[in-house]
Amino acid sequence: MSGKPTSGRAWHKKGGGDRFRPSGPGEDLIVLYGWHPVSQALANGGRKLHRLLVTENALARLTSEIGTLRIVPELVRPSAINALLGVDAVHQGLYLEADPLPGSDLDDLPDDALLLALDQITDPHNVGAIVRTAAAFGVAGIITTARHSPNATGVLAKSASGGLEHVPLVVVRNLAESLIDLGKRGFTRIGLDSEGETTLDVVRPRRPAVIVLGAEGKGLRQRTRECCDVLARIPFSGEIRSLNVSNAAAITLYALSPRQGA
Repeated sequence: MSGKPTSGRAWHKKGGGDRFRPSGPGEDLIVLYGWHPVSQALANGGRKLHRLLVTENALARLTSEIGTLRIVPELVRPSAINALLGVDAVHQGLYLEADPLPGSDLDDLPDDALLLALDQITDPHNVGAIVRTAAAFGVAGIITTARHSPNATGVLAKSASGGLEHVPLVVVRNLAESLIDLGKRGFTRIGLDSEGETTLDVVRPRRPAVIVLGAEGKGLRQRTRECCDVLARIPFSGEIRSLNVSNAAAITLYALSPRQGA
């Protein structure tokens, strides 16, 4: 499809000034905005695209770094995207409506994988940051629940900074049952817990494994804890003994990454 921009249906005259008429996505579409989420989605042939709004500067950067686009963009002013997202959204002149990525199944994950499992982490900023870190460390999939989890759109996608295109989300009905199934497949289930008896520095990198993260404040639910093979804590040395869950995820993934020569 040609990447030639169009602005014919995006702008309307009203009261002597240009006004953008926002038309938000339907229930089956998701919204991506910002440079990394949108550019990574444009580069992902498996992501079906529906509508791309770009400012003049953003379009110049896209065509310079990506080349021909998979969708005809609509050239708009920044205020047009503000009208859809709100003035506080850092969209960098890019707004994309697309289909969700196809869902993955637990059985589709490799038998030698490193996985993350999220136990009712509801804050989209945290989940997005975890997705971004997971993509950086080669995590094969993130298991989350159908309830008490944010949708993979908007703020979550922005925080993931393109990571959604590289790490599949596996949505399950019951996290405990999924952890039990993974245990039967030989996965070591490592629960991150501030009260864990084992410190993270003595847990050796291993595959296959699933790192289980709990919500801030509540931590891991009791049933989830019971399904873990080991409960590990980060061995803090300073006065503050807790971290944001996304920061804790990054530390854990680094600690459990194989080392050359180890």
